[in-house]
Amino acid sequence: MAEDYYTTLEISRNASTEEIQSAYRKLARKYHPDLNPDDKQAKQKFQEVQNAFDVLNDAKKREMYDRYGSDFESAGAGGPSPHPWAASGGNPNVDVNFEDLFGGQSGGGFSDLFKQFTQRGRQPQRPTPPTRGANLESDLTIPFTTAVLGGEAQIAVRRANGATETLQVKIPTAIEDGKKIRLRGQGEPSPNGGQAGDILIKVNTTPHPHFRRKGKRLDVRVPISLVEAIAGAKIDVPTPHGTITLTVPAGSSSGSKLRVKGQGVKGTNGKPGDLFAELQIVLPDSLDEEERKQMQAILEKHSGNPREDLRW
Repeated sequence: MAEDYYTTLEISRNASTEEIQSAYRKLARKYHPDLNPDDKQAKQKFQEVQNAFDVLNDAKKREMYDRYGSDFESAGAGGPSPHPWAASGGNPNVDVNFEDLFGGQSGGGFSDLFKQFTQRGRQPQRPTPPTRGANLESDLTIPFTTAVLGGEAQIAVRRANGATETLQVKIPTAIEDGKKIRLRGQGEPSPNGGQAGDILIKVNTTPHPHFRRKGKRLDVRVPISLVEAIAGAKIDVPTPHGTITLTVPAGSSSGSKLRVKGQGVKGTNGKPGDLFAELQIVLPDSLDEEERKQMQAILEKHSGNPREDLRW
């Protein structure tokens, strides 16, 4: 059977607004679950009382209910409050005094208990958090030596408003090609008081005419003369950390590599890389006839096929 709201509130069908509110306060005290912990039906009774009060205390809802009964919602009237535990039912016309409802107790007791209970069911509206500003992205090309040793560079950044700003950028030691530098808080400002965005700078490194890099390893091609290759020699080789002296063993061939520990790329963390010097024999620009004969005699004396082990 459909619920009779007048019967639920124990009032007549022509009850006044004051009588409806008085009946509600009486029954709310009677059936409140916190005041009836041993009564399993108290919660259901309290909900029924609240639903009945939400309808009958609203003039428009009451008129629709009197006309259509419990199916008044399908006739276009609003249904009961979706928050049956709220003491006022969400109705601005309801004047419910918590002290009257629970016998005038103040400073604690049932009044505070009821307030705490009803407040738990309400979700406070949270303010919209500030929006972070947009990031800006840019590219920066730096010399090979700056990428290895670090330094500074300038970059022009174009803002969303069309303005161009020149910034000084610190290049960290041992940055690799393609890595990004983040300038925190220097991007676009927030539209509503939040943090500014960042600037992300992609680093591109120009090639070096002699050195190549693989992580922290450096490779360099070192030209040597034929005499230095045959007899051996001590030669000076430049590195990112200063000039060093290498000993070329006698009888060295082109392509031979000399390893120098710790003379590669030195990052901020971990051990430095090594330097590998690849020897490249450079022949004299011109030989006279006598020199050619001497070279031919040497080759005939030390005959052999240097490509004997070459395979596909």
